[in-house]
Amino acid sequence: MKYNELTVVANKDRKRKGRGIAAGQGKTAGRGTKGQGARTGKKLGVMFQGGQRALVQAVPKARGFKSLATPAQVVYLDHLNAFAGKTVDNFSLFKEGYIGTPFHTVKVILRGELTEKVTLKVQGASKSVQAAIAKAGGSFEKTPTPLKKSTKEAEKADK
Repeated sequence: MKYNELTVVANKDRKRKGRGIAAGQGKTAGRGTKGQGARTGKKLGVMFQGGQRALVQAVPKARGFKSLATPAQVVYLDHLNAFAGKTVDNFSLFKEGYIGTPFHTVKVILRGELTEKVTLKVQGASKSVQAAIAKAGGSFEKTPTPLKKSTKEAEKADK
């Protein structure tokens, strides 16, 4: 037999249950013998566990509020010493591996000391960080989160 000689039916006929023993699904029609599942009428709920206390009832309801906003990516102040005299933005932080993606909000928070002068251009910095940057002779500028360019825009820019 060859692959091109196979006869494949796109739409199989449905199983006709309970149409005699010879049909293969006769007599009990795949319901087994006796019991709640064999009877007609009331169907069992999805969560029914045979009269046992359902797991859904045993687990407490999740209460409270869960924010859908993505939290800011955190960069610590002492990491900025690696960018001595340079401009630090989302893309430079991403390139150096301090953040996971340049297209999310970045916030710099205080940890350690800043010994180098840097120009910080990110979405947020704590007041203590802004003071530390000013003390080191640098500056902070709040910028909007960069957006990904669509593939169509990228193609136009390449031409």
